[in-house]
Parts: sequence; C-alpha cells; structure tokens
Amino acid sequence: MASEKQPIGVPFIELQSVDSTNNYAMRQVHEGVAQHGLAVFAHAQTAGKGQRNKQWLTQPGTNLILSVVIEPAPLFVQPSFVFSMAMAVAAHGVLKKFVGSDVKIKWPNDLYIGDRKAGGILIENSLSAGFWKVAVVGIGLNINQTNFDDLDGKAVSIALITGKTYDVMAVTRDLCSAIDGVLKKLATQPQAIVDTYHKHLYKRGERVKLKQGPRVFEAQVKGVNAAGQLVTQHAVEECFDVGNVEWQIG
Repeated sequence: MASEKQPIGVPFIELQSVDSTNNYAMRQVHEGVAQHGLAVFAHAQTAGKGQRNKQWLTQPGTNLILSVVIEPAPLFVQPSFVFSMAMAVAAHGVLKKFVGSDVKIKWPNDLYIGDRKAGGILIENSLSAGFWKVAVVGIGLNINQTNFDDLDGKAVSIALITGKTYDVMAVTRDLCSAIDGVLKKLATQPQAIVDTYHKHLYKRGERVKLKQGPRVFEAQVKGVNAAGQLVTQHAVEECFDVGNVEWQIG
C-alpha cells in the first residue's frame, strides 16, 4: 500500500460491468496494487453484495455502485463501528442534498428515504498480524432507477422522489468528497460523527417491531453503542449485534 494518502477517488477506475466492486477492490488490495483513495465504480455488477450475504440488485446504468479503499491507520488499529458510522454519515449527506430531511440511516448502515431503502453500505476489512490494514467500503445508492419489480414499495431512488434524472458520475464525485470530509472529521471530532449518526438514525425514539429467531417483540430504539449494537428499551434495556435481530417493517 502507498504510504502517502491520496484523496478518495484517486486513482479512479470505471468499469462497464464487474461481479462486485468490493471483490474487484479487494483483489487489488491482495495483489498489492491498491492504495488509500482508490475508487472502483461500475455501471453494472453481476454479483453485488449486501449485508449478511444478501445480494445487492441494481438496474445497469442507473445507479451509483462504488467501492473505495481506505487505510484506517493512524485512526484505528482494530475495526471500529465509529468508522462505519462515518461512512453512513457521508452517504446520508449526499442523499440529503437531493431529497431533503427525510433521509435516515437505518442501523447498521442502510440509507432510507421515508420507509423505503435508497442505499446500502458493505464494509469488508483486511487485517494483518491483528492490525486493521485496509477497509474496502462498498456503497450503493439508488439514483435514476424507477422500477424495482418485487421491491416496489420497499425500495426508492432519488429520481422517484424528485422526478428528475441525475448525472451519476457527478453524484459519485460528491460522495468521494464527502468521504474525505468525514475521514478528516473522524480524526479531530469523532463524537461529532457519532452525534450526526444518531441525529439521523431511523426510528430513533420510536417503538418498532423486531424479530430475533422465533421471537417477535416491540421495543423503543434508543441508539447504537460503541460496539455497533442496536440499543433498545422495552421492559428492560437490550442490545443486539448486527445480524442478531431483524426489522419487521410494513
């Protein structure tokens, strides 16, 4: 990896199609040719990945599909959820510029407009001798897609909200700049990142229905702790790891 850190988006690789931008970026890391700031953009991907091994589906040529390579050092030596919060805050800020205040961050790091999903983030880490060497941050944002087939009513795009069509590459440049900005803030004001994440946290302070295995229950969303656990309150306070509980929406 290069010792001098470049801005996010330098270098920039644009692909017509790829299995997964995260896979492509991680291959660059493993081959020793990646550096901090590398961005991989694809107009289409055939095996996009979401959280918990789910597939990320996107209509070719309509949306933002991006993976960036980030060296967490010297900020972190081990994976930290505050880093994940920062990536969500960056993506949130970009969406908010187009559609206003109805953009929320749904734990752990999906982007919602109202009650519909507009984007998602998948972070994959490479560790060496126990140290956090690199993070590959995959971000998908729905920009111009207007037909989501079976996900209609559950997914949404900027175009569906505004009725306009956007330059996806321009939005991508905005996102790269936003990531640069939150990384700088993370170095000097990490609590500000945590506060912003919570300010825009989906359903914070509201009662929601959750599912843990066969158990379905209602609880109030209080926030997310430093370990990245969802903190809820019902009869007692209860914390849940990512993947240990599911939202029951709709």
